[in-house]
Amino acid sequence: MTRISTAASPAATSPAAPDARAAAPRPLACTAALACALFTATATATTALAAATEATATTTMAAATAAEATRPTKKRLTRKKAIKRKLTRGQIAASAALAQLGVSFSWGGGSAKGPTLGIGRGAATRGFDCSGLTLYAWSRAGVRLGHYTGAQFRQGRRISRTARRAGDLLFFGGGRADPTHVALYLGGGLMVHAPKTGDVVRTTSFAKSSYYRAVYRGAVRPG
Repeated sequence: MTRISTAASPAATSPAAPDARAAAPRPLACTAALACALFTATATATTALAAATEATATTTMAAATAAEATRPTKKRLTRKKAIKRKLTRGQIAASAALAQLGVSFSWGGGSAKGPTLGIGRGAATRGFDCSGLTLYAWSRAGVRLGHYTGAQFRQGRRISRTARRAGDLLFFGGGRADPTHVALYLGGGLMVHAPKTGDVVRTTSFAKSSYYRAVYRGAVRPG
């Protein structure tokens, strides 16, 4: 009788072992895939957060720049208001006259609103005569003057040579009668005036002019 060996039993089960070992790495692969996904998601979130932070920083910087840009403007406006408050009426009048430099002389021309057609030999010319210019300049400072040199000579208080200020009216000529010419004092021996037909509104150093020094009649401050 042939003896049946039982040694084959282990050999019969041995082929199943490799399958069990091959299946073992699968949980590791899943773990790696999960870790990779988590890393990608974290990186994406970090990038988005960085972009948002950069956008916020850019907005903050833009706001700061805008605030800095408006600061000088506010200072300038405040300074302009302060300067405007400090101007005297004479300075306002002098500035208004200087703004008309180059405008033609027109006999009888000029009003509180600006240059106009004159009368007589000035009928065809738009501009100012001497008293028309001073009338206009002082109207900008809120003071009404007559359109005649003699009348303006009496519309204010007399000012000494040492007390003259910008905007004061300077009178010339006429002997003992009414003056024949008027100008606005600027300071430093300068005046602005409308001299004569064929000329224009200009500045003149009357202190250096032998003619104007000889016929000077005095200064008047309107108002």
